[in-house]
Amino acid sequence: MIVGTSPVKVGHRQTPYPYPSAEGYNKTPSTLEGVFYCTENCAGKPCKIAKVHTRPHKALFRLLRCLSDGRFHSGQALADEFGLSRSSIFNILAQAESMGLSIHAVRGRGYRMPEPVEWLDDTVVVRHMGTAASHYSIHVLDSVDSTNTALMVAALDGAADGTLFCAEHQYTGRGRRGRLWHSVVGGSLTFSVLWRFESGLQSLAGLSLVVGLAIARAVNRHSRHMARLKWPNDILVDYRKLAGILVEVQGDMHGAAFAVVGVGLNVRLNETQRDAVDQAVVDLAEMEVTVGRNQLLADCLLELHAASSVFRQHGFAALREDWQALDAYAGRAVALTLPDSRSVQGVACGVDETGAFLLRDAQSNLSPYSGGEISLRLDGAR
Repeated sequence: MIVGTSPVKVGHRQTPYPYPSAEGYNKTPSTLEGVFYCTENCAGKPCKIAKVHTRPHKALFRLLRCLSDGRFHSGQALADEFGLSRSSIFNILAQAESMGLSIHAVRGRGYRMPEPVEWLDDTVVVRHMGTAASHYSIHVLDSVDSTNTALMVAALDGAADGTLFCAEHQYTGRGRRGRLWHSVVGGSLTFSVLWRFESGLQSLAGLSLVVGLAIARAVNRHSRHMARLKWPNDILVDYRKLAGILVEVQGDMHGAAFAVVGVGLNVRLNETQRDAVDQAVVDLAEMEVTVGRNQLLADCLLELHAASSVFRQHGFAALREDWQALDAYAGRAVALTLPDSRSVQGVACGVDETGAFLLRDAQSNLSPYSGGEISLRLDGAR
């Protein structure tokens, strides 16, 4: 898995407006937007959006599914259906608004969601995938702390290769370099998949690049705006961020190991959420991609299976040429910020057979760089 000057992934994530505030319930101005939010304080300008308690009420998603049929439902009818008081219904819907959803409330008519939501549905995803669905065990969750965290626990408990957790909402989602991310319901695609390897951690070099390639391919099935790749694990469109990847590995260097691969993709962001980001972002709606989230998830899983099959047999080297064909920074002047805060400049020259970034310096020396703590950006001074 969206102010200040800190780096951000899939849009930098801040929390929604306070819930509740001293003045009452503050609404986020989103409708179906799904961006991720960071609960950390940001460097530079103070965050415009304060922290929020987003662990959802247990009836929230059942209630939202009821309201997403486009019809008005009275507060009393909802209270009767869910066995709650009318004030509880009001409070639950206020929580939904704090999470980024727009709820229409009309006196005398009741509540409804103004736009339909395509809820994630494992049976629909399986239908779109056909026989390839047998490679996955798909679990759709309404809300979870983090799909990566939950799947890591499941992996340690023996979950099988191909286990997939996909969530409508994350309340302590995690991103690259230790950031805390949140997702808003309905307008993002966030999932994690478990892959097991018998060849050890030493065989996993370049894995995050393989995942990025697969997600870009899935998006490009539906978009006339080419999705490209930024080393090591971002998907860009016109140098604006569409998606990000978090890969976490555990195991022996030369024995059994596993990887939990997390993906977050922007489906729809509103103007306020975009303004809160300190880097350029893009979403599928702006790209005029109208494919549903279930179809998109199926396509991501199909491409992930195809790319991972090649990777398991031949390593990243077999996919290097395909990755470089989508490299957004090839031939551009760039700057790398290293883990010790040093910055090096040069020209981006793709990646080597292990997935390490290749940088040509002013003396024409070509050097490889690898590691998840390295930050890459275009060098505007050159």
